[in-house]
Amino acid sequence: MWFKTDKCFINGEWVRPVGGEKLQLENPSDGSNLCQIARGKAGDIDLAVKAAQNALNGEWGSFSALERGRVLTRIGQLVLERVEELAIIEANDVGKPLKQARADALALARYMEFYGGAADKIMGETIPYMDGYTVYTLREPHGVTGHIVPWNYPMQIIGRSVGAALAMGNAAVLKPAEEACLSALAFADIANKAGLPAGVLNVVPGLGEEAGAALSAHPGINHVSFTGSVAVGSLVQEAAAKNIVPVVLELGGKSPQIVFDDANLEEALPFLVNAGIQNAGQTCSAASRILIQSGIYDRLLAKMVERYQGLKVGEASADLDVGPLISKRQKDIVSGFLDQVEGEAKIVARGEIVPEAPKGGHYVAPALIGGVSAGHVLAREEIFGPVQVVIRFETEEEAIAIANGTEFGLVAGIWTSDGARQMRMAKKIRAGQVFINNYGAGGGVELPFGGTGKSGHGREKGFEALYGFSILKTVAARHG
Repeated sequence: MWFKTDKCFINGEWVRPVGGEKLQLENPSDGSNLCQIARGKAGDIDLAVKAAQNALNGEWGSFSALERGRVLTRIGQLVLERVEELAIIEANDVGKPLKQARADALALARYMEFYGGAADKIMGETIPYMDGYTVYTLREPHGVTGHIVPWNYPMQIIGRSVGAALAMGNAAVLKPAEEACLSALAFADIANKAGLPAGVLNVVPGLGEEAGAALSAHPGINHVSFTGSVAVGSLVQEAAAKNIVPVVLELGGKSPQIVFDDANLEEALPFLVNAGIQNAGQTCSAASRILIQSGIYDRLLAKMVERYQGLKVGEASADLDVGPLISKRQKDIVSGFLDQVEGEAKIVARGEIVPEAPKGGHYVAPALIGGVSAGHVLAREEIFGPVQVVIRFETEEEAIAIANGTEFGLVAGIWTSDGARQMRMAKKIRAGQVFINNYGAGGGVELPFGGTGKSGHGREKGFEALYGFSILKTVAARHG
């Protein structure tokens, strides 16, 4: 490969981990050994933090917002030139179909373009105050930001997290997931070639309990961004709290799509299914609950069954509808949830694992489950696999109660042609994003993203991310 897979990227150079240890990376499509990666630990994190601090005290700290923006824009251009290479890397690493990996690479470029253009457009305000004073505000970087990125969407989450942090003038230490970190290493190489000064971006692969724990607890880190599970997010927040460091958490979800009798079913159908099976359902914002009003329940369920029966599952390079899960462990977790389908709940449709899918891959055929009650474990807990449950409802009030009946609150979709109902539902649903007659809005780099409850707190994407990666300073000048 054109970048180093078995090294850390620290202070603009590829270096061996302090302990000299490596981890084996697996190809989820066939279970084979993909490559070896560095097993970074606390010592490597410490070197990376010091390199970032030196960059802030040196060249990067003297860059104007315009200059920062130009570097990010150049990174975006180089990403665009390597979209196909990055897509292949991400597909092999994560297991997602090539078309989905390609979309992620394009999204990474778009994040760099967006934040490159936004870098010099974050402004303070003047505040009317007492006579004899001029008061204004400034937005300044936190300093060194730590970024712990999961395995399901490495490129996209690097873009929305690291891109925003660098645009605001921070220097970053990135710890990618040990299951899939190759695109993070590739991104470091691209950023280096684009002219990002040494130490501004440092990448330390390794285990979460080693490198990740060291990063979230490091006293030299001034802000932490974490995307992942609720359990680990709680540990990250606890570790950062000891240093009084702010944390942005984007955690799990059990997102509903609510379909009313007056919805356009033909328009809704692709969104209903695709938002549940994309990346084999390994998506925090996956629409894993489909709430259908009684008047159209049977008709829409039949359409979903037909669509599910046409889904094909295979290795990433086959570029089918669904790829493998990331690991055998994840496959076992999803299979365990499917074992709990009993009573009135029934699997009403499944996709097909194609015969040519490698036997060593971690495949699960997408499952559509009908007759699920709102209180069933399948309707409350995040499965993180290609599984959707269908729940019947009668009234608007019941739909709201079901939608809000979990500990999560990340995303929701509402399908209705009634404009007043659209507004009522949007206000009453507890979620960080609500989509009306669509779901996801094409990714929406510009759209603030985050959750409520156990889906986390803080916002990524759009200008809100830039505000989060900055400190607001108030200056009050008394001049008589």
